[in-house]
Amino acid sequence: MRVVFLGPPGAGKGTQARRLADRYGIPQVATGDMLREAMASGSELGQRARAYVELGELVPDDVMLAVVEDRLRRPDAERGFVLDGFPRTLAQAEGLDDLLRRLGRRLDAVVLFQVPEETVVRRLAGRWTCPACGRVFHESYSPPRTPGVCDADGSPLVQREDDRPETVRRRLAVYAEQTAPVVEYYRARGLLHSVDGSQDPDAVAEAVEAVLRHLVEVR
Repeated sequence: MRVVFLGPPGAGKGTQARRLADRYGIPQVATGDMLREAMASGSELGQRARAYVELGELVPDDVMLAVVEDRLRRPDAERGFVLDGFPRTLAQAEGLDDLLRRLGRRLDAVVLFQVPEETVVRRLAGRWTCPACGRVFHESYSPPRTPGVCDADGSPLVQREDDRPETVRRRLAVYAEQTAPVVEYYRARGLLHSVDGSQDPDAVAEAVEAVLRHLVEVR
């Protein structure tokens, strides 16, 4: 099973990717994890990625594709994988196809998690983080016992800049601009399947499973 999960920040891709990976014994391949691992390795590729990340710049498509290729060539990805949040640009989508052809593989499905903008803003803007231990709370879904204070160590909680409502809206605008061509690319190839990501996680998982059940024979 080789699947791509697309959707805006806060759509729940990571949660569903972990569920799918656990269910079928395939790796969850997430962009952020791959970059952190590459940079920690000290490899030439990791150093190239670090140069952009430390400047706060987007990692170029060719570097991202090289990071993805390194990950997909590992033995645990031979039976399949779930790509979480990649590709993000049309060039990355085309590059991924080229990579899979070279590996003698192909994508089975692309799942698009559709979530209204206000739902995403509410999900992300409600997150508060402990600067001491890194634990994340949510005003609605997992609030701290004492408002504004970490349950673990009593530190005052802070809101990351990325989670502020105005920042979330800017991120969503960038996502929509970048990803619209990717969505159409996969739609034209008959690979795209949409699910309602605004439901509770169990309902979303059932919708994803319904899509894949009819498409993929798990080996």
